[in-house]
Amino acid sequence: MKYDVIIIGGGPAGYTAAEKLAAGGLQVLLFEKRNLGGVCLNEGCIPTKTLLYSAKLYDSGRQASKYGVEFGTASFDLGKMVARKSKVVRKLVLGIKSRLAQAGVEVINGEAFIIDKNRVRCGEVVYESEHLLVCTGSETFVPPIPGVDRVPYWIHKEALEVKELPRSLTILGGGVIGVEFASYFNSLGVKVTVVEMMDEILSGMDRELAALLREEYSKKGVSFLLSRKVVAVKEADGEVVVEFEEDGVQPVASEKLLLSVGRRPVVKGFGLENLNLEVTKQGYPLVNPCMQTSIPSVYVCGDLTGFSLLAHTAVREAEVAAHSLLGKSHSMSYRAIPGVVYSNPEFAGVGYTEEAAMKAGIDYVVRKMPMTYSGRFVAENEAVSGLCKLILSSDGSVLGAHLLGNPASELIALAAMAIQMGLKADEWKRVVFPHPTVSEIFKEVLM
Repeated sequence: MKYDVIIIGGGPAGYTAAEKLAAGGLQVLLFEKRNLGGVCLNEGCIPTKTLLYSAKLYDSGRQASKYGVEFGTASFDLGKMVARKSKVVRKLVLGIKSRLAQAGVEVINGEAFIIDKNRVRCGEVVYESEHLLVCTGSETFVPPIPGVDRVPYWIHKEALEVKELPRSLTILGGGVIGVEFASYFNSLGVKVTVVEMMDEILSGMDRELAALLREEYSKKGVSFLLSRKVVAVKEADGEVVVEFEEDGVQPVASEKLLLSVGRRPVVKGFGLENLNLEVTKQGYPLVNPCMQTSIPSVYVCGDLTGFSLLAHTAVREAEVAAHSLLGKSHSMSYRAIPGVVYSNPEFAGVGYTEEAAMKAGIDYVVRKMPMTYSGRFVAENEAVSGLCKLILSSDGSVLGAHLLGNPASELIALAAMAIQMGLKADEWKRVVFPHPTVSEIFKEVLM
């Protein structure tokens, strides 16, 4: 049978595009070699946030007396937390399977290999299509540190399955994933050390708020070793020792080691090279605003573009590609892609940071205010301040927004809409915000 579209990869980009294309009347075949939902659903975004929510509840239980509530001694059951995480993942995977089946998408669980732009092989069978959509996602990058191949270490997947906590944990990498795991294990009583090569955690996010978050976790007992280049790892006396440069070579030892220095697009193992596509300087497929490659019938979405390794970016890219394939006019915009750290407190940002605006030579204005100017925030956050920071252009257009404080992950979408729609500060503050809500902080900063 010849299909209208073959999709390789059943993560957020793949399953989103498959459902929309099938709903638009096309014959769609989707290949996924592991589980539908991809890394994000099965071993990334969803399981991580499920465990972080349990940790946040535990934090709340320990701090309940600040709010006049007594529970006795708060405790947690790690086995039940991990079991609930697995249950949540199973439920959501089944939901995706159901939606694809209802849309009429044919799903094959197996490894696909590209023969050319119209043919894909899986096992001994060759499948043909008019169009090809490649969404192979990304994988954990394991740095070539001397000794790393001779010591036991975790990546995010193993860290999510832990049912017995270590006494101590060293995390290599202070990016989003590293900080979230630092938050999780710190809440559960593990002594955590974060080693970061840059001079601040969360590179690419607002530095002022990143520093505030780091200070908050330093108070909670997390150790941050910044501007440290790791030169070797080894085992000694039953612990993993990380050696880094600082006035010579200095060690930090812990029971477990978590590698979290980043992810990279999956470009090998499925015949991508057979398409001979034009690529970026980094070697990833070059796409136009409709997500088309240099071969018009071949589309690439998600982490494989190498642009934004975020699930919500992948979903929007898939929507754009699907609309293009269905003959509708859509183009991808990256001007308002939110980034979120699901720590406690949460940290979220969208659009330009102050550093990025300065680097771009943009004439900008910063407006900021403690989150405590929101009555709802004060009511729900005892002895916590937080910060809301807006970046405005000289004509008042909203260029960026950055929040430290719960629930930043939910509020940031409001700022993303303002940036995407090109609102000016005067236009945004005319919106009536419900009272009392934490979202009113935007109106307060804009006054």
